[in-house]
Amino acid sequence: MATPTDERRAFPGLGREPASVRQRVEAMEQVLERLFVIPGINQPVGLDVILDLVPVVGDIAAAALGAYIVWEAKNLGMSKWQISRMAGNVGVDWLLGLIPFVGAIPDFFFRSNTRNLRIIKRHLDKHHAGTATIEGQATRGQ
Repeated sequence: MATPTDERRAFPGLGREPASVRQRVEAMEQVLERLFVIPGINQPVGLDVILDLVPVVGDIAAAALGAYIVWEAKNLGMSKWQISRMAGNVGVDWLLGLIPFVGAIPDFFFRSNTRNLRIIKRHLDKHHAGTATIEGQATRGQ
């Protein structure tokens, strides 16, 4: 007979442990900031920039999705200073997006969710070293 713990393990990323939180936050950041790459300029764009093209409602939706990342950070037990910085990043992103149609341009360069992910990763790497991942490329020695 399956227990609730077994069911939770069947779907990685659904738990409350730091590794699962890291997976969720990385996935959300990718959707919001790097959903696809614009051909020609090779620049990644995500749902955050696309939502900024819809006046007011899109900005509110993008801010709510960004606030989810901040909520996950709060549940990790991050400091009030870190949470404040992250909320400030989402707030600046929201304010820049309120400029009709032109607001997507600053959002293209000020990637609040990527900044917030970086803050969370630093916290996880320091306090939950088992969740750390190694990023980079493997090269062959000659």
